[in-house]
Amino acid sequence: MEKVKTSCITLGVDPGFSVTGFGVMQRKPNGVQLLDCGYLKMRSSDSLVRRTGIFYHFFKDKIEQLHISHIALETPFLGKNAQTFLKLGYLRGILYLLADQHQIPTSEFAPKQVKTTVTGFGGASKDQVALMVHRLFPNLHQKFLISKNDITDALAVCLCGVWTEQAYSNIAKNYM
Repeated sequence: MEKVKTSCITLGVDPGFSVTGFGVMQRKPNGVQLLDCGYLKMRSSDSLVRRTGIFYHFFKDKIEQLHISHIALETPFLGKNAQTFLKLGYLRGILYLLADQHQIPTSEFAPKQVKTTVTGFGGASKDQVALMVHRLFPNLHQKFLISKNDITDALAVCLCGVWTEQAYSNIAKNYM
């Protein structure tokens, strides 16, 4: 059975093994509506197996409850610790598995691309990204009690996903 797409609801994720930020937005004719955001915090004392299970079930529930139709991820960048890079791959793999299970398209964005899209400058700091996200969603503090850059980073990734999907949708309409 083919999935009927009524509206685009994008899940943006900034994966991390201790804290994973997420945002959920719906594209509307007059802009973007923020539906949900927050973070998943996992205990470092839990095993890798346990944390991947927690991550899987958390995002499976989000996808099913919020009827996610698009997933946006930030591509990881290899920093100083190769083990951290490898472990982030596990989390990304879980999101790909969930996308396959629910037949959801995914988009990936490099950190520089996210920063350029949201702030206009690819070398923007996390604080500059957070400031722009707060400007785009002025009631963010009141509604969601934002206190972590993981959340604003995820919202920036989500915006990239929404705006990119919207651009592709508009292009497709012109050729139909």
